[in-house]
Amino acid sequence: MLRTLSSNPLRQRILRPACACAGLSLVLAFARAEPLHGQICPNSARLTRSVEPPLDVVRYLADDALHGRLAGSAGERCAGDYLAWTFEEIGLEPGGDDGTYYQSLQLESALNPHLRGGSGRNVVGVLTGADPERRDDVIVVGAHYDHLGMGGAGSLAPGEEAIHNGADDNASGVAALVAVARTLAEQPRPSRSIVFVAFTGEEMGLLGSAHFVARGDIPVTRMKAMLNMDMVGRLGDGTLIVYGVDTAAEWRDLVESAADSVGVDVALQGSGMGPSDHTSFYAREVPVLHFFTNVHGDYHKPGDDWEKIDGEGLARIARMVGILATHLASRSEDLVVVRGAGRPAGTPAAPPTGGYGAYLGSVPDFAPVDHGVLLSGVSPESPAERAGLTTGDVIVGLGEHEVADLQGLTDALRAHRPGDTVEVRFIREEQTHRVTVTLGSRNN
Repeated sequence: MLRTLSSNPLRQRILRPACACAGLSLVLAFARAEPLHGQICPNSARLTRSVEPPLDVVRYLADDALHGRLAGSAGERCAGDYLAWTFEEIGLEPGGDDGTYYQSLQLESALNPHLRGGSGRNVVGVLTGADPERRDDVIVVGAHYDHLGMGGAGSLAPGEEAIHNGADDNASGVAALVAVARTLAEQPRPSRSIVFVAFTGEEMGLLGSAHFVARGDIPVTRMKAMLNMDMVGRLGDGTLIVYGVDTAAEWRDLVESAADSVGVDVALQGSGMGPSDHTSFYAREVPVLHFFTNVHGDYHKPGDDWEKIDGEGLARIARMVGILATHLASRSEDLVVVRGAGRPAGTPAAPPTGGYGAYLGSVPDFAPVDHGVLLSGVSPESPAERAGLTTGDVIVGLGEHEVADLQGLTDALRAHRPGDTVEVRFIREEQTHRVTVTLGSRNN
């Protein structure tokens, strides 16, 4: 039998706010520097005093003191505590375990051999819908708050042990999540409930979002849509890429209308599967959107710092997502789900250029092209750089493999080993070129 929010533990937690003493402890913890979980968490008020929202959230989460927010680490715990305090300050109701904002999960995974037995926490806050007959239906708005810690297997700076602050990936998405929650909490409540989730374990294989969907506090039949923000901090004069528009019949019109209202140019992509948390929801046939301002040279590197985030662009994206969330929570009809819009893009936690075999060092640009993989750049001293590949090139073949898209490049690299010499075919200025490349290893 389907459990609704009115009878399941999450709904009961919504109706029973956390005790005042728990809220007081959170406030005190972030009013001054407190030793939490064996680490001194930064003083949020002092750290963000001169930084305007929504950039203040990025400033806190991407501080060196959090050591890159590796899932299960003390830095992740500080980040989670900060987000729980922020959710409480906004007025969200706790949607985690035992009347708290925290949803604990084990981090054991074949994709995560480094933290077997460790645990992490999703942070969950709820705006309960105003209509008693429809508030059991929810719109999920999410972003992951973990990153790579000191680097390791997911880093694109091989061999460099340094703090990876992950300002764009994904403190920016969490900052947008907070901004949406703050705006919607100040408005009249829509009919349906809106659940805000900061996921952990995304970099280890979508662990937090998979746990959230699977545990059943909210039946997937009650999840009417999921909006995911991952790397939304570098809009500038560029285009916001929105994935998942083919997962519901209504998405394209809704997204274009919301984008027009805030003055954001969008590039629409159909697939509902990809290396971020929306995949956990679309795999269960929940319509999804994934917002993304494209990859850059600091992706999964120590240089992804808060000073490089476009605060004004981040605020515009948050307004756009807020418009969509409000519409979805207010409309009387469900979206018409479209199944089969895309397929999983390889190992979710791995960067598309390698990390599980041969290494090329190409940095993909996720803006749509008709065929191939457009490059936003190449990693320094990589096989791609040594071969002369550069920004704007479009890879269309590697060895015997045709490269139609990122999945094709992933498959081609997986078919080779470090040290293999292969031909790379690419298009530059409408001309096809060929170069010979000796593939490397990311651990060199």
